[in-house]
Amino acid sequence: GECDKRLEQTIDWWRTWSTKVNIHGGLRASVVRSAITLKAMTYAPTGAIIAAPTTSLPEAPGGERNWDYRFTWIRDSVFTVRSLAQVGCTAEADGFRRFVERSAAGSAEDLQILYRLDGSRRTHEIVLETLEGYRGAAPVRVGNAAADQTQLDVYGELLEFAWRWHERGHSPDDDYWDFLVELVDVAASRWRDPDRGIWEVRGKPQHFVHSKVMCWTTFDRGILFARATGRNAPVDRWKKERDEIRKAIESDGYDSDRGIFLRAFGSREVDAALLLLPRVGFIDYDDERMMRTTDAVRADLEEDGLIARYRTHDGLTGVEGTFLACTFFLATCLARQGRVEAAREVFQRAAGTANDLGLFAEEHHVKTNEMAGNFPQAL
Repeated sequence: GECDKRLEQTIDWWRTWSTKVNIHGGLRASVVRSAITLKAMTYAPTGAIIAAPTTSLPEAPGGERNWDYRFTWIRDSVFTVRSLAQVGCTAEADGFRRFVERSAAGSAEDLQILYRLDGSRRTHEIVLETLEGYRGAAPVRVGNAAADQTQLDVYGELLEFAWRWHERGHSPDDDYWDFLVELVDVAASRWRDPDRGIWEVRGKPQHFVHSKVMCWTTFDRGILFARATGRNAPVDRWKKERDEIRKAIESDGYDSDRGIFLRAFGSREVDAALLLLPRVGFIDYDDERMMRTTDAVRADLEEDGLIARYRTHDGLTGVEGTFLACTFFLATCLARQGRVEAAREVFQRAAGTANDLGLFAEEHHVKTNEMAGNFPQAL
């Protein structure tokens, strides 16, 4: 009947789409599975991409660390479209690029870090007292107050994304160029401020090293863009800002005794976001400082082969699980540093946490061998 016909059409559509995935070898099945999942988390009418299709699946047993992920985070979405583009699926990147420009209404100053799928800004966080959460975990939340946070890495993510898009042969039109210039200028006015960082800490804002590096990236890609396209831009001013940020990071965000980068200015700790520093070219993967930082992250944050985001108390009760994306970040670092066997082990340990359908949660509790956090997680 009609249902069978619709089902056949759906299966045919996905089979056709998945032929775009341009990767071969032993991992093809896993990569196709992930690509299909990411594609399914895109909202075609607007180009938005959700972080996860669930809310309030707890990161720690019993609750408090329960968040609503049914929104589009700029950072997470950039990771998603980059991954899809790397395996040959590029249309989603253009849809998301237009979504950001439209949602920000062309104003970089008013850019939020997350939006609803229709591009609107209403993300007010409320607690539904009457609902019992997963295994009784409370509270159950709708909305996400992180939308109001300052997270300075989003400017660098958008400039890096636009630059990669340009390298694939898509030069920005005048309106998009104006938007990019404004993003760089906003970063120039804000990079000296503390922020909540990639991990959206609900405690006190800090001068997170990863956020500073992404501000460095904002200027670096802006300069590359201006040179490559011959467009007008205050390149000398941007160069000065870029050099100042590097100086600040290499003095205040670096422990010269141990020879490693630190989580934040004034901290003695590392966090897993440091594994992303070479991704944007701030430092080479095989630079000795990065090799040591990678080892320090592993020594401090590894639990049964998986990596936690950070160790510091963050103002919330309960202990979250290891963060799967961070474990894959570590595998990338090790592989790019020539430590291929170690990289393979880490990758396989993380890949082994998938469920029987090849889907990954945000986190994994090693003591109970259970998934934690929202699911499936795009990041």
